[in-house]
Amino acid sequence: MSMSLSAMPVSSRVLIVEDEESILLSLEFLLGKEGYTVSTARDGAAALRALEQQAPDLVLLDVMLPLVDGFELCRLIRANPTLRHTRIMLVTARGREPEINRGMALGADAYLTKPFSTRDLMARVRDLLATGRAADPGD
Repeated sequence: MSMSLSAMPVSSRVLIVEDEESILLSLEFLLGKEGYTVSTARDGAAALRALEQQAPDLVLLDVMLPLVDGFELCRLIRANPTLRHTRIMLVTARGREPEINRGMALGADAYLTKPFSTRDLMARVRDLLATGRAADPGD
C-alpha cells in the first residue's frame, strides 16, 4: 500500500476563469480529482479579485469573458511582479492564428482551443506546473 506523494500535486493552486458554467464545473471537477487546489472566477473582475487574494500556480483562462476579457487579464497578470511565476493557459474557442499569436505575445504559457480532450488538457497542466516549479524552486 505504498503511495507516491510526489505524484500528487497537492500544493499546486489553479484558478479557473470561465464564464460558461458547464465548462467551469467540468474543469473544476477534473482538476480537483487530480489533487489540485482549485478556485474559480466567472468573469475578469472576479478573477482580478481572486488574484489579489492569493497567487495561483496556474490560471486556466478563457478569452471571451464579461467585464475584463482574457487577453487583458493575461496582460495584467504579466504586468504584476507578484504574479511573475504564475503560469497562464488560455483555453478558448478562439483558435485562429492571429488570436493565438496575440495570447502568446501577451505572456500566455500555453494556448488550448475548445473543444479539447481532457487528456490533452491535463498533460498540459502537468507540464506547465512542472516547468513552473523547475523555474522557481525556492520562492
